[in-house]
Amino acid sequence: MNLRGRRNREPEVSLTPLIDVVFLMLIFFMVSTTFQHDADLTVQLPETGVDAAPREARSLQLSISAEGEYALDGRLLADGRIETLVRALEQARAEHPDRELIVRADARTPHQNVVRAMEAAGRASITRLSFATLQVDDGD
Repeated sequence: MNLRGRRNREPEVSLTPLIDVVFLMLIFFMVSTTFQHDADLTVQLPETGVDAAPREARSLQLSISAEGEYALDGRLLADGRIETLVRALEQARAEHPDRELIVRADARTPHQNVVRAMEAAGRASITRLSFATLQVDDGD
C-alpha cells in the first residue's frame, strides 16, 4: 500500500548528455577532415616546344599589356571595362564569324585581366578561344 500521495512530477530532460554527444561529434569531424593547403602548391606553367601552325591570318588577336590595356587586332580599345570588350568582340565576330580568338597576354599581366577577356569572349558568344605562348627552343 502506498501511503504517500501521488505527486505530479514534470519529466526532466538533462542537456548534459546531449552536449557531450555533440562535442564528441565535433571532435570526430575535426580530426577526420582533410585540409587543403593551397599555399603549398607549386605552379609550373606549361611551355611549348612545338611550332604551331600559323593561325594569325584567320584569327582575332586580343592583346593585353602588363598595365591592363586591351587591343583587338592592333586597335587599342578605349578602356578595359568588360562592356567595352564585349562590344568590340561582338563587332569583330559579326565581321568574321568563323575566326577564333587568340589571347596574347603579357607575362606580367594580372590574372584578373585575362579572366575578364575570357568572360567577355563568352558573353560575345565566341566558342573558340586559345592563348598565345612563346615558343621555347629546346636546344636540340
